[in-house]
Amino acid sequence: MGELRDRLFATLGELTLPQLRAFWAARHPLVWALALTIGVVGAFAILGFRLGIGYVQWLWLGNSNENVVGTLASFRAPWVVVAGPTLGGLVVGLIIWKFIKERRAHGISDVIEAGALHRADISLRAGLVSAVASAISIGSGASVGREGPAVHLGAAIAAFLDRKFSLSPAARRVLLASGAAAAVSASFNAPIAGVLFAHEVILGHFALSAFVPTVLAAVVATLITRIWLGDFPAFILAEQQIASYWEFPAFALLGVVCGLVAVCFQLTVMTADWSARRFTMPLWLRPALGGLAVGMMALTVPQILGVGYEATNLAIKESYGLGWLLILLVAKTVATAISLASRFGGGVFSPSLYIGAMAGGAFGIIAGSAVPEYASNYGVYALLGMGAVAGAILGAPISTALIVFELTGGYELTIALLLSVSIASMIMQGLLGKSFFDWQLSQRGVFLREGSHLRIVRTWTVREFTTKLTPAEMADPPELFDRPRLIPSDTLEMALRTFDEGGYTRLAVLDKREGGVLLGWVDQVEALAAYNKALIEANVEEHK
Repeated sequence: MGELRDRLFATLGELTLPQLRAFWAARHPLVWALALTIGVVGAFAILGFRLGIGYVQWLWLGNSNENVVGTLASFRAPWVVVAGPTLGGLVVGLIIWKFIKERRAHGISDVIEAGALHRADISLRAGLVSAVASAISIGSGASVGREGPAVHLGAAIAAFLDRKFSLSPAARRVLLASGAAAAVSASFNAPIAGVLFAHEVILGHFALSAFVPTVLAAVVATLITRIWLGDFPAFILAEQQIASYWEFPAFALLGVVCGLVAVCFQLTVMTADWSARRFTMPLWLRPALGGLAVGMMALTVPQILGVGYEATNLAIKESYGLGWLLILLVAKTVATAISLASRFGGGVFSPSLYIGAMAGGAFGIIAGSAVPEYASNYGVYALLGMGAVAGAILGAPISTALIVFELTGGYELTIALLLSVSIASMIMQGLLGKSFFDWQLSQRGVFLREGSHLRIVRTWTVREFTTKLTPAEMADPPELFDRPRLIPSDTLEMALRTFDEGGYTRLAVLDKREGGVLLGWVDQVEALAAYNKALIEANVEEHK
């Protein structure tokens, strides 16, 4: 009996000890502890961000709640409506001109880029300044959402905290995603969606090793914000249910319509951005002019101001007629395009929910009049439209569907929502081939959708695998000048192509293209080894 027991313990030791050593070597306990810290700090940062939005709005309207339209109805002077976005835009313009190097507020696309290309490094200063610019933008009435700057702020906090430790690039990316998960969870009271958003959008994979840290950050952030703000959905949903299973063809058609609406929205934003870049004007003046345009529109359609949750709620509650739904859809699309092109700080998630609710509601009214005996209330279609348009624009159908569930508490419409969201996302990909974030990244020459192999060869540079000259070689450098030369900033793709085209095995690396000083050389074998190592690390990160 004792011998059997000893053998059992020995076997268990052989099985578990290597795993425990690997677990400890990967520093998972440290990553988990940092994720918890990120969740706590991120939650209070998002609470501060929301308070900042409310304070700016209080300076303008005298209250800090999100019922902008109801408040504006009490003002008789039209200049108040125009003054908020215009003066807010002037302040935002001065901030981005003076304090932000990229001359724009940061958002989710910057987090995606940092995780993929810059070893998950985001400046805390950039996160704080962008959050201030975005709080002023939203609080003064710009037609943008708060999720973009919130995610960037959460990721910046994560990058600041993990910078104190020598973590692997994969671990830093996980913590960057944890910051994003905490931000989404705290901002929308949606922890499940926050976790999935971090995996689907920020990381681009669902590896188990990343799941625990993102869950820890999301749960802690949600608990803190629920204690502070209460536990209730962002949109108050009346009892909604599907009238008949014969409606599912209509839900599928709604997905097609919402996909086309999402395409039109993105094309409008792209056109406005292109047009704004063609005009030469002082950078600090651009948001003010954009705010003036939005304010002038708001004289007729005040529902376009801010994040728009008030109008979205009214659409779900079936408070608008068909004509007004279509007017709000078009007006919000134009106002959001102007706000983003003018470089107000903010995201597109809240505007896409708004636009989806209007599109879905309008579709529901038309469907109800065509087949009244089988049609649900148009509030059902407004809810489905929210998820379909937002999922297509963000390129995140899974997490968007769950965000809509958690924002509304409407879990009874699960199947219909998934159908509409998936079809709308397919339409977007079929017609434009890119989400809103993909388009933003492509504007900077960053293309990440092709896969890890292309990302690596296009982002790794020669400096990462250059063999530097020894003192002896510096005195008598090798003869490598009878062939093409590389510089440290050349990509791995360019180096491999140069090796292949000339049949070379070694190339010189100079500090500049012409007449430069020899820094060292790169070997073809070393370049290929670096490429293979990076591919293996990416594969392990995505599947372990």
